Amino acid sequence: MPRMDPIFSTISTLLFYVATCIAVVCLLSFTILWYETANRHPDLMIGRFTPSRLWFTSKLILGEFIALCCNLFLLPFGLFPPREKLGGAGTPVLLLHGLFHNRAIWALIRFRLRLSGITDLHTINLPAWKDIEVLTERVANRVDELRQSRGIDRVHLVGHSMGGVIARNYLQIRGGAKKIDRCVLLGTPNAGSKMVPFAVTGLARNLIPGSAFLCTLNTRSFPEGTRVTNIFSRHDNLVLPAESARLAGRTNIELSGIGHNALLYHPRAFRALLQALTDADD
Repeated sequence: MPRMDPIFSTISTLLFYVATCIAVVCLLSFTILWYETANRHPDLMIGRFTPSRLWFTSKLILGEFIALCCNLFLLPFGLFPPREKLGGAGTPVLLLHGLFHNRAIWALIRFRLRLSGITDLHTINLPAWKDIEVLTERVANRVDELRQSRGIDRVHLVGHSMGGVIARNYLQIRGGAKKIDRCVLLGTPNAGSKMVPFAVTGLARNLIPGSAFLCTLNTRSFPEGTRVTNIFSRHDNLVLPAESARLAGRTNIELSGIGHNALLYHPRAFRALLQALTDADD
């Protein structure tokens, strides 16, 4: 038994350093968020150290820290081929993850959707080193596979962060709208984000505010009849400023007190997602 102590010690040390790095990332991102927001809205400086404000901030940062830890823990599981059922109830749902993640981050949402009666769920990996058009083509192929295997006309799309941008590219530019019933965006930087310069992949350059890609995307209207619900948090620590998450002309659901990655786990975000997928037509 004593010979196992060095192994446990090494693992504990590694976990400590990983957790420390995640905590630093969370603190820095929320610090930048506060800096940017307070400069734009100086009235927020009043009462910033009150117990209620400090408690709110602590919960916000802790929630994002836990979400990032969960994503990191799940990451290896997304490297294995998915075990997806051949069929399920209702319209198939294709889930698109964000930058630097993989299919595994949908674990809790998939579990909750199944409990809610939505069981035909599918994921794909969208590697951060690929071009956005290559990734959009991957989504298009998967949508066609689902349509043909089910003998149906349309599927649902759900995209978190960069996954939402890829979904929009497919709908607005690549002609996929006629194959999609409902599209739900979750924490998507629809007008880009000032945090993008910290990213270390060429794919992220598409999300720089004012980029050629975003200008093209945001000047293209959605085809008539396209049902898109945009869910975002005004305390998102990676989509900066928060107004960049809004999507003109579509249904916008604004949440508060939830970080970027925490949107994948928070009950309020899930309820909004479920409602967007199941609400009856107007």
